[in-house]
Amino acid sequence: MTSMRRAASTALADLLRSAGFARAYTLAALSFAFLTTAIHRINDTVTLATIVAGLAAIGIGILALRRDELSFVGFAPTTLVLYAAWALASLAWSLDGTHGRTLSAWLSLFGWAVVAVTIAHIRDTLQIARAMGDVLRWLLTASLAIEVLMGIVIDAPLEGLGIRGALAYGGPVQGLFGSRNLLGFVAVLALVTFAIEWRARAVARHVAIYSIVLAGALTVLSGSPVAFVLVVMLLLAEFALSIARRTPRDRRRRVHIAIAIVAAIGFLAAFVLRHQIIHFFAARSGFAARADLWNALIEWVRPRPVNGWGFFGTWEGEPFPTNIINRQLGWPNDSALSSYFDVLLQLGWVGFLLFAAFSVLALVRAWLAAADRRSVVYAWLPLTLIVLLVVSVFESYTLTDLGWMLLVVCAVRAGQERSWRTRIDPAAPIPPPSARPQGPRGSAG
Repeated sequence: MTSMRRAASTALADLLRSAGFARAYTLAALSFAFLTTAIHRINDTVTLATIVAGLAAIGIGILALRRDELSFVGFAPTTLVLYAAWALASLAWSLDGTHGRTLSAWLSLFGWAVVAVTIAHIRDTLQIARAMGDVLRWLLTASLAIEVLMGIVIDAPLEGLGIRGALAYGGPVQGLFGSRNLLGFVAVLALVTFAIEWRARAVARHVAIYSIVLAGALTVLSGSPVAFVLVVMLLLAEFALSIARRTPRDRRRRVHIAIAIVAAIGFLAAFVLRHQIIHFFAARSGFAARADLWNALIEWVRPRPVNGWGFFGTWEGEPFPTNIINRQLGWPNDSALSSYFDVLLQLGWVGFLLFAAFSVLALVRAWLAAADRRSVVYAWLPLTLIVLLVVSVFESYTLTDLGWMLLVVCAVRAGQERSWRTRIDPAAPIPPPSARPQGPRGSAG
């Protein structure tokens, strides 16, 4: 009996360490992350929490079995650890009766972070991009099929998934993602991923063309103004990155500084002209509601500017003070409609600065790696991060679930490419700028 248990334990360990299981785990985790809204609508938070807990437990097992392959350098960004620690510390100042909510929200944050760290360590950038491409191809295809079924064939809404069945009228459509803004966000992420797949020759040409057309069509049909902003910012970022990549190495530092200065000027101009920008978008979309929400939210930041009201994640169940904010506005909100405002409300300026430092450092590292490496695959990291950070202005996606997991994956991968801690452990297995197989569906899987 002992020998059988030992053999079974060895077989299980070999399975968890295998490349095939790593790919299956990545596909499963990404699929569940993109379907969190659908899972929540069809079932409940208990089902979703069970899935996340199971994925995190498996991830911890994988990391434990691969501990000899891991290094202190690049395991997880310091800013990520500090942000998670501050969110947990908010238990100390959250209001009486809300400690359970804070703990459950933090466990979800921690669980998705464990899943993301696991994926970032067991798959390289090309493998992650390919897995995400495979998942998004199926989900967007299924979304379009369901919209055709409900919007044209049956011509009736599907309330369970939040599908309005408006495809015959030109949209907006929601697909499997519950809202047009979330579908637009996912479709833009898909555009980035599919374009990288095509340029890296990771998929056959006809698959790449179908994927890009599908993502582009759903971006338009979503009718999301947020998606429009994301596409514009992506085009600008791709233009700047292409300039940096083509610049000789001895002059690249000056180009990076120039790009950073232009980006800073653009940010300052947007801040100075924020009222005109809000008025412009308010006249063409529901942006005025966001402005009213943010103004009301700022009033609740002032009593606790440093530490916030305690971490509670989404606004589901209307924890204090979101219940008061919603009553003041006269309509329900599921979030602050901005990750930055949400972090400011929940974790104060300390949490906001930690979140900003974590995000900006990840983007800088990913940008520098993409500019220095020959393979176009490395461009996936900064472009994906730009989508995540820009959408964070208008939605709170990067605070929980899908957006948070993708943010951590990109940050850990970027940290593995460039980290100050290489000075501490120069022998760490940081991925070299090697050329990976780039044939259609090559051996990198």
